[in-house]
Amino acid sequence: MTQWHQFLGSKQATITGQRVQDFGNPQLELQATTNATVLADLSHFGLLQIDGEDRVTFLQGQLTNDVKLLNGSNSHYAGYCTPKGRMLTMLLAFAQGDHLYLQLNRQLLESIMKRLKMYVLRSKVTITDVSDSIIRMGLAGKDAEQILLNHFGQAPQTAHELLSLEAVSIIRLPGKRPRYEIFVDAENAEQLWTVLSQQAQPVGAGCWDWLEIEAGIPDIEPATQEAFVPQMVNLDALGGINFKKGCYTGQEIVARTHYLGKVKRRTLPLHIPAGEEANVGSPVFRSSSEEAVGMLVRVAPSPAGGMDALAELRLEALENAELCLNKAAVKPLQLLQLPYELAE
Repeated sequence: MTQWHQFLGSKQATITGQRVQDFGNPQLELQATTNATVLADLSHFGLLQIDGEDRVTFLQGQLTNDVKLLNGSNSHYAGYCTPKGRMLTMLLAFAQGDHLYLQLNRQLLESIMKRLKMYVLRSKVTITDVSDSIIRMGLAGKDAEQILLNHFGQAPQTAHELLSLEAVSIIRLPGKRPRYEIFVDAENAEQLWTVLSQQAQPVGAGCWDWLEIEAGIPDIEPATQEAFVPQMVNLDALGGINFKKGCYTGQEIVARTHYLGKVKRRTLPLHIPAGEEANVGSPVFRSSSEEAVGMLVRVAPSPAGGMDALAELRLEALENAELCLNKAAVKPLQLLQLPYELAE
Protein backbone atom coordinates (compact mmCIF):
# COMPACT_ATOMS: atom_id res chain seq x y z
CA MET A 1 0.00 0.00 0.00
CA THR A 2 1.36 3.43 -0.94
CA GLN A 3 1.83 6.22 1.57
CA TRP A 4 -1.07 8.00 -0.10
CA HIS A 5 -3.41 5.08 0.46
CA GLN A 6 -2.18 4.72 4.04
CA PHE A 7 -3.15 8.36 4.52
CA LEU A 8 -6.62 7.79 3.04
CA GLY A 9 -7.00 4.72 5.23
CA SER A 10 -6.41 6.94 8.25
CA LYS A 11 -9.41 8.96 7.02
CA GLN A 12 -11.69 5.88 7.16
CA ALA A 13 -11.29 4.97 3.48
CA THR A 14 -11.97 1.34 2.56
CA ILE A 15 -9.56 0.47 -0.25
CA THR A 16 -9.58 -2.55 -2.54
CA GLY A 17 -6.60 -2.70 -4.88
CA GLN A 18 -6.25 0.85 -6.20
CA ARG A 19 -9.91 1.71 -5.68
CA VAL A 20 -11.42 3.59 -2.74
CA GLN A 21 -14.75 1.87 -2.09
CA ASP A 22 -16.10 4.42 0.39
CA PHE A 23 -15.33 6.49 3.48
CA GLY A 24 -17.61 4.58 5.84
CA ASN A 25 -21.10 5.61 4.69
CA PRO A 26 -21.75 4.67 1.04
CA GLN A 27 -25.41 5.78 1.01
CA LEU A 28 -24.69 9.19 2.53
CA GLU A 29 -21.83 9.64 0.08
CA LEU A 30 -24.05 8.77 -2.88
CA GLN A 31 -26.72 11.25 -1.80
CA ALA A 32 -24.09 13.96 -1.29
CA THR A 33 -22.93 13.36 -4.87
CA THR A 34 -26.31 14.56 -6.15
CA ASN A 35 -26.92 17.57 -3.90
CA ALA A 36 -23.67 18.72 -2.29
CA THR A 37 -19.98 18.98 -3.15
CA VAL A 38 -17.84 15.87 -3.09
CA LEU A 39 -14.16 14.94 -3.12
CA ALA A 40 -12.96 11.62 -4.58
CA ASP A 41 -9.62 9.88 -4.82
CA LEU A 42 -9.02 8.87 -8.44
CA SER A 43 -6.30 6.25 -7.95
CA HIS A 44 -8.45 3.82 -9.95
CA PHE A 45 -7.20 5.72 -12.99
CA GLY A 46 -3.62 5.22 -14.13
CA LEU A 47 -1.39 7.97 -15.51
CA LEU A 48 1.33 7.59 -18.14
CA GLN A 49 3.95 10.28 -18.79
CA ILE A 50 5.33 10.44 -22.32
CA ASP A 51 8.70 12.18 -22.78
CA GLY A 52 11.29 12.66 -25.52
CA GLU A 53 11.62 14.86 -28.57
CA ASP A 54 9.51 12.50 -30.71
CA ARG A 55 6.66 12.22 -28.18
CA VAL A 56 4.12 14.23 -30.22
CA THR A 57 4.90 12.52 -33.53
CA PHE A 58 4.79 9.12 -31.86
CA LEU A 59 1.41 9.60 -30.18
CA GLN A 60 0.02 11.27 -33.29
CA GLY A 61 0.39 7.93 -35.04
CA GLN A 62 -1.30 6.01 -32.23
CA LEU A 63 -4.34 7.95 -30.98
CA THR A 64 -7.66 9.00 -32.52
CA ASN A 65 -7.29 12.66 -31.53
CA ASP A 66 -4.81 15.36 -32.64
CA VAL A 67 -2.01 15.43 -30.08
CA LYS A 68 -0.63 18.60 -31.70
CA LEU A 69 -3.63 20.52 -30.36
CA LEU A 70 -2.58 19.91 -26.74
CA ASN A 71 -0.91 23.23 -25.89
CA GLY A 72 -0.61 23.15 -22.10
CA SER A 73 -3.92 24.92 -21.48
CA ASN A 74 -6.32 22.19 -22.56
CA SER A 75 -7.10 18.49 -22.48
CA HIS A 76 -9.13 16.15 -24.65
CA TYR A 77 -10.37 12.59 -24.84
CA ALA A 78 -8.83 10.11 -27.26
CA GLY A 79 -9.04 6.46 -28.13
CA TYR A 80 -6.27 3.93 -28.67
CA CYS A 81 -7.34 1.27 -31.15
CA THR A 82 -6.26 -1.97 -32.76
CA PRO A 83 -5.53 -1.96 -36.51
CA LYS A 84 -9.17 -3.10 -36.92
CA GLY A 85 -10.38 0.10 -35.23
CA ARG A 86 -11.47 -1.59 -31.99
CA MET A 87 -10.83 0.36 -28.82
CA LEU A 88 -8.13 -0.89 -26.47
CA THR A 89 -8.63 2.01 -24.08
CA MET A 90 -10.12 5.46 -23.69
CA LEU A 91 -7.78 8.24 -22.62
CA LEU A 92 -7.81 11.71 -21.15
CA ALA A 93 -4.77 13.43 -22.70
CA PHE A 94 -3.02 16.70 -21.88
CA ALA A 95 0.39 18.35 -22.15
CA GLN A 96 2.52 20.20 -19.63
CA GLY A 97 5.91 21.61 -20.48
CA ASP A 98 7.97 18.84 -22.11
CA HIS A 99 5.60 16.09 -21.00
CA LEU A 100 2.48 14.51 -22.44
CA TYR A 101 0.11 12.67 -20.11
CA LEU A 102 -2.40 9.90 -20.79
CA GLN A 103 -4.94 8.94 -18.13
CA LEU A 104 -6.77 5.63 -18.45
CA ASN A 105 -8.47 2.85 -16.55
CA ARG A 106 -5.77 1.54 -14.21
CA GLN A 107 -6.70 -2.09 -14.86
CA LEU A 108 -5.41 -1.57 -18.40
CA LEU A 109 -2.32 0.48 -17.60
CA GLU A 110 0.34 -2.24 -17.74
CA SER A 111 -0.91 -3.79 -20.98
CA ILE A 112 -1.35 -0.42 -22.70
CA MET A 113 2.09 0.77 -21.59
CA LYS A 114 3.62 -2.47 -22.89
CA ARG A 115 1.83 -2.14 -26.21
CA LEU A 116 2.85 1.49 -26.68
CA LYS A 117 6.47 0.63 -25.93
CA MET A 118 6.37 -2.04 -28.65
CA TYR A 119 5.76 0.71 -31.22
CA VAL A 120 8.38 3.16 -29.99
CA LEU A 121 11.10 1.39 -32.02
CA ARG A 122 13.78 4.00 -32.81
CA SER A 123 11.71 7.01 -31.80
CA LYS A 124 13.15 9.19 -29.05
CA VAL A 125 10.33 8.49 -26.61
CA THR A 126 10.13 7.24 -23.04
CA ILE A 127 6.94 6.05 -21.35
CA THR A 128 6.70 6.11 -17.56
CA ASP A 129 3.99 5.07 -15.10
CA VAL A 130 3.55 8.08 -12.79
CA SER A 131 0.30 6.88 -11.17
CA ASP A 132 1.77 6.92 -7.67
CA SER A 133 3.90 10.07 -7.92
CA ILE A 134 1.13 12.32 -9.27
CA ILE A 135 -2.02 12.05 -7.14
CA ARG A 136 -5.40 12.61 -8.76
CA MET A 137 -8.46 13.96 -6.94
CA GLY A 138 -11.94 14.70 -8.24
CA LEU A 139 -13.94 17.66 -6.95
CA ALA A 140 -17.55 18.05 -8.06
CA GLY A 141 -20.76 19.82 -7.08
CA LYS A 142 -22.40 23.15 -6.54
CA ASP A 143 -19.59 24.72 -4.49
CA ALA A 144 -16.66 23.12 -6.32
CA GLU A 145 -15.68 26.21 -8.29
CA GLN A 146 -15.88 28.48 -5.26
CA ILE A 147 -13.73 26.08 -3.22
CA LEU A 148 -11.05 26.21 -5.91
CA LEU A 149 -11.28 30.00 -6.11
CA ASN A 150 -10.95 30.31 -2.35
CA HIS A 151 -7.92 28.03 -2.19
CA PHE A 152 -6.07 28.74 -5.44
CA GLY A 153 -7.49 32.10 -6.51
CA GLN A 154 -8.32 30.59 -9.92
CA ALA A 155 -10.43 27.83 -11.46
CA PRO A 156 -10.74 26.63 -15.06
CA GLN A 157 -14.00 27.91 -16.53
CA THR A 158 -14.75 25.78 -19.59
CA ALA A 159 -14.80 22.05 -20.27
CA HIS A 160 -11.30 20.65 -20.86
CA GLU A 161 -9.57 23.86 -19.81
CA LEU A 162 -6.28 23.09 -18.02
CA LEU A 163 -4.95 25.41 -15.33
CA SER A 164 -1.32 24.89 -14.25
CA LEU A 165 -0.22 26.24 -10.88
CA GLU A 166 2.80 25.54 -8.69
CA ALA A 167 2.73 21.80 -7.83
CA VAL A 168 -0.93 21.55 -8.91
CA SER A 169 -2.83 21.27 -12.20
CA ILE A 170 -6.62 21.41 -12.57
CA ILE A 171 -8.78 20.28 -15.50
CA ARG A 172 -12.45 21.18 -15.76
CA LEU A 173 -14.27 18.09 -16.95
CA PRO A 174 -17.40 18.07 -19.14
CA GLY A 175 -20.83 17.58 -17.61
CA LYS A 176 -23.85 19.53 -16.47
CA ARG A 177 -22.52 20.10 -12.93
CA PRO A 178 -19.15 21.69 -12.04
CA ARG A 179 -16.58 18.90 -12.06
CA TYR A 180 -12.80 19.12 -11.80
CA GLU A 181 -9.81 16.82 -11.70
CA ILE A 182 -6.84 17.97 -9.62
CA PHE A 183 -3.31 16.65 -10.22
CA VAL A 184 -0.86 17.21 -7.37
CA ASP A 185 2.59 15.82 -6.55
CA ALA A 186 2.59 13.19 -3.81
CA GLU A 187 4.41 15.31 -1.23
CA ASN A 188 1.67 17.98 -1.29
CA ALA A 189 -1.34 15.68 -1.71
CA GLU A 190 -2.09 14.99 1.94
CA GLN A 191 -2.18 18.68 2.87
CA LEU A 192 -4.42 19.51 -0.08
CA TRP A 193 -6.83 16.66 0.69
CA THR A 194 -7.04 17.78 4.31
CA VAL A 195 -8.01 21.30 3.25
CA LEU A 196 -10.50 20.28 0.55
CA SER A 197 -12.15 17.58 2.66
CA GLN A 198 -13.16 20.21 5.20
CA GLN A 199 -15.37 21.78 2.53
CA ALA A 200 -16.42 18.75 0.46
CA GLN A 201 -17.72 15.29 1.39
CA PRO A 202 -15.14 12.53 0.71
CA VAL A 203 -16.75 9.80 -1.43
CA GLY A 204 -15.79 6.49 -2.94
CA ALA A 205 -14.90 5.75 -6.55
CA GLY A 206 -18.44 4.53 -7.32
CA CYS A 207 -19.75 8.04 -6.72
CA TRP A 208 -17.26 9.41 -9.24
CA ASP A 209 -18.30 6.68 -11.69
CA TRP A 210 -21.91 7.84 -11.28
CA LEU A 211 -20.89 11.42 -12.10
CA GLU A 212 -19.11 10.17 -15.22
CA ILE A 213 -22.22 8.26 -16.26
CA GLU A 214 -24.35 11.36 -15.66
CA ALA A 215 -21.97 13.28 -17.97
CA GLY A 216 -22.19 10.51 -20.60
CA ILE A 217 -18.48 9.64 -20.36
CA PRO A 218 -17.75 5.99 -21.20
CA ASP A 219 -14.77 3.91 -20.16
CA ILE A 220 -13.04 0.82 -21.49
CA GLU A 221 -12.43 -2.03 -19.03
CA PRO A 222 -10.88 -5.49 -19.53
CA ALA A 223 -14.37 -6.92 -20.15
CA THR A 224 -14.99 -4.50 -23.05
CA GLN A 225 -11.58 -4.21 -24.70
CA GLU A 226 -11.86 -4.52 -28.50
CA ALA A 227 -15.68 -4.58 -28.28
CA PHE A 228 -16.29 -1.16 -29.83
CA VAL A 229 -15.17 1.17 -32.56
CA PRO A 230 -14.87 4.68 -31.07
CA GLN A 231 -18.19 5.99 -32.41
CA MET A 232 -20.07 3.20 -30.63
CA VAL A 233 -19.10 4.78 -27.29
CA ASN A 234 -19.76 8.34 -28.57
CA LEU A 235 -16.09 9.32 -28.73
CA ASP A 236 -16.83 11.53 -31.74
CA ALA A 237 -19.57 13.41 -29.84
CA LEU A 238 -17.12 13.92 -26.96
CA GLY A 239 -14.50 15.52 -29.22
CA GLY A 240 -12.26 12.47 -28.96
CA ILE A 241 -11.75 11.85 -32.70
CA ASN A 242 -10.08 14.21 -35.15
CA PHE A 243 -10.98 13.31 -38.74
CA LYS A 244 -8.42 15.68 -40.28
CA LYS A 245 -5.23 14.68 -38.44
CA GLY A 246 -4.05 11.93 -40.77
CA CYS A 247 -3.06 8.33 -40.16
CA TYR A 248 -3.09 6.48 -36.85
CA THR A 249 -3.63 2.88 -35.84
CA GLY A 250 -7.20 1.90 -36.77
CA GLN A 251 -7.82 5.15 -38.66
CA GLU A 252 -9.19 3.51 -41.80
CA ILE A 253 -12.03 1.78 -39.96
CA VAL A 254 -12.84 4.82 -37.79
CA ALA A 255 -12.92 7.10 -40.85
CA ARG A 256 -15.02 4.67 -42.87
CA THR A 257 -17.59 4.51 -40.06
CA HIS A 258 -17.74 8.32 -40.11
CA TYR A 259 -17.91 8.96 -43.84
CA LEU A 260 -19.91 6.02 -45.18
CA GLY A 261 -23.18 6.43 -43.34
CA LYS A 262 -25.08 6.70 -40.11
CA VAL A 263 -23.61 5.13 -36.97
CA LYS A 264 -25.96 2.27 -36.09
CA ARG A 265 -24.78 1.62 -32.54
CA ARG A 266 -24.44 4.24 -29.80
CA THR A 267 -23.96 4.45 -26.05
CA LEU A 268 -26.95 5.68 -24.05
CA PRO A 269 -27.65 6.07 -20.32
CA LEU A 270 -30.16 3.87 -18.60
CA HIS A 271 -31.43 3.02 -15.13
CA ILE A 272 -31.34 -0.55 -13.86
CA PRO A 273 -34.00 -1.41 -11.24
CA ALA A 274 -32.94 -2.61 -7.81
CA GLY A 275 -32.39 -6.35 -7.59
CA GLU A 276 -30.90 -6.75 -11.06
CA GLU A 277 -27.30 -7.97 -11.33
CA ALA A 278 -25.40 -5.58 -13.59
CA ASN A 279 -21.74 -5.76 -14.60
CA VAL A 280 -19.63 -4.09 -17.25
CA GLY A 281 -19.80 -6.29 -20.33
CA SER A 282 -23.22 -7.79 -19.45
CA PRO A 283 -25.47 -8.14 -22.51
CA VAL A 284 -28.66 -6.12 -22.92
CA PHE A 285 -31.70 -7.78 -24.52
CA ARG A 286 -35.04 -6.80 -25.96
CA SER A 287 -37.72 -8.33 -23.76
CA SER A 288 -39.28 -9.86 -26.86
CA SER A 289 -36.11 -11.57 -28.13
CA GLU A 290 -33.25 -13.80 -27.04
CA GLU A 291 -30.85 -11.78 -29.19
CA ALA A 292 -28.52 -9.33 -27.43
CA VAL A 293 -28.87 -5.77 -28.71
CA GLY A 294 -25.97 -4.27 -26.76
CA MET A 295 -23.85 -4.42 -23.62
CA LEU A 296 -23.15 -2.43 -20.49
CA VAL A 297 -20.17 -0.09 -20.80
CA ARG A 298 -20.10 1.57 -17.38
CA VAL A 299 -22.12 0.82 -14.23
CA ALA A 300 -22.46 2.57 -10.85
CA PRO A 301 -24.86 2.59 -7.89
CA SER A 302 -27.70 5.06 -8.42
CA PRO A 303 -28.76 7.60 -5.77
CA ALA A 304 -32.33 6.64 -6.69
CA GLY A 305 -31.67 2.98 -5.87
CA GLY A 306 -30.65 0.26 -8.26
CA MET A 307 -27.90 1.10 -10.73
CA ASP A 308 -27.27 3.65 -13.46
CA ALA A 309 -25.27 2.67 -16.51
CA LEU A 310 -24.06 3.55 -19.95
CA ALA A 311 -24.96 0.89 -22.48
CA GLU A 312 -23.84 0.46 -26.07
CA LEU A 313 -27.01 -0.36 -28.02
CA ARG A 314 -28.19 -1.10 -31.54
CA LEU A 315 -30.34 1.94 -32.26
CA GLU A 316 -32.89 0.26 -34.51
CA ALA A 317 -33.59 -2.24 -31.72
CA LEU A 318 -34.86 0.55 -29.46
CA GLU A 319 -37.99 1.28 -31.47
CA ASN A 320 -41.08 0.18 -29.55
CA ALA A 321 -39.01 -2.21 -27.44
CA GLU A 322 -38.45 -2.79 -23.75
CA LEU A 323 -34.89 -3.58 -22.70
CA CYS A 324 -33.81 -5.99 -19.99
CA LEU A 325 -30.73 -7.76 -18.66
CA ASN A 326 -32.46 -11.14 -18.36
CA LYS A 327 -35.81 -12.71 -19.11
CA ALA A 328 -36.69 -13.03 -15.43
CA ALA A 329 -36.55 -9.25 -14.91
CA VAL A 330 -39.69 -7.89 -13.28
CA LYS A 331 -39.11 -4.31 -14.45
CA PRO A 332 -37.59 -3.18 -17.76
CA LEU A 333 -34.55 -0.97 -18.03
CA GLN A 334 -35.33 2.74 -18.26
CA LEU A 335 -33.62 4.75 -20.99
CA LEU A 336 -32.35 8.16 -19.83
CA GLN A 337 -31.26 11.28 -21.71
CA LEU A 338 -27.69 11.99 -22.82
CA PRO A 339 -26.39 15.45 -21.85
CA TYR A 340 -24.99 16.02 -25.36
CA GLU A 341 -26.09 15.58 -28.96
CA LEU A 342 -25.11 12.64 -31.13
CA ALA A 343 -24.25 13.17 -34.79
CA GLU A 344 -26.41 11.37 -37.31
